[in-house]
Amino acid sequence: MSTGQMHPGTHPIDDDLVRRLIAGQFPQWAGLAVERFLSGGTVNAMYRLGNDKVVRLPLVQGGANDVAMERTWLPRLAPHLPIPIPEVLGDGEPAEGYPWPWSVYRWLAGENPEAGALSDPLLLAGDLAAFVAAMRSITLPGAPQAHRGGPVASLDAETRAAIEGLRRIPQEGVDCDAAATVWEETLRAPGWDGPPVWLHADLMPGNLLVDGGRLTSVIDFGCLGAGDPACDLFPAWNLLPADAREVFREALGVDDATWIRGRGRTLSQALIALPYYRKTNPAMAHNARQVIRTVLGGG
Repeated sequence: MSTGQMHPGTHPIDDDLVRRLIAGQFPQWAGLAVERFLSGGTVNAMYRLGNDKVVRLPLVQGGANDVAMERTWLPRLAPHLPIPIPEVLGDGEPAEGYPWPWSVYRWLAGENPEAGALSDPLLLAGDLAAFVAAMRSITLPGAPQAHRGGPVASLDAETRAAIEGLRRIPQEGVDCDAAATVWEETLRAPGWDGPPVWLHADLMPGNLLVDGGRLTSVIDFGCLGAGDPACDLFPAWNLLPADAREVFREALGVDDATWIRGRGRTLSQALIALPYYRKTNPAMAHNARQVIRTVLGGG
């Protein structure tokens, strides 16, 4: 869950606003219970609507830009994937003082996995690899460029700034010299020279649902698009232990250069997230620390 305001320009959202929006635009659901669903998400608020629906409302303008993308692409991607992904049931529009489009989705059951507490990490690694492979195999035309899907060098300035910022937060205990060394190795790795592949591009534990240790759904496709396949290797370092990490890599047949880029991309995201979220989003900060420990520990 989140504490405090994570981003400038966050729009206030509460149960009453959601009830008014539903009553005004989807009167057939107006009598259903509305309850805030707390999560580690950073750009959307989620509210359970009855037993089988969830309302997802952007908190900031950037999240609003993802709504149209999901409406366009989720129905097209779903038939190509081995597990369920979010299904849009209703297209909400700005109203009641709320400024952005929003959506009603079918509720997907499951729990977010937690690094260090996986009941069957080897099977989960196989499930994740199957999802990533299925995404890569999609040939739908017109894919947008994935968020973070461009060259690794495009992350350089922000990553270096994050490393220097963490030097000023010694209580976090990050070995910034070691982080800089890993990042330099990432920049030296050959870039992706094949065609862009379809990516989820945000495979954080908070965007995965599991049941009985197995992957049951992947959610939040706001970063989707085409780009470097290294972008969908994040679970190797943000979730999986060492033996499962190797299962994941082998199942996907990842070459050394792509693996190095994937590790560096995952570390970059964590280095940037930790100082930004350390006081406002405990889940994001916790996962960032997990990634940094794993990568700098030789993972």
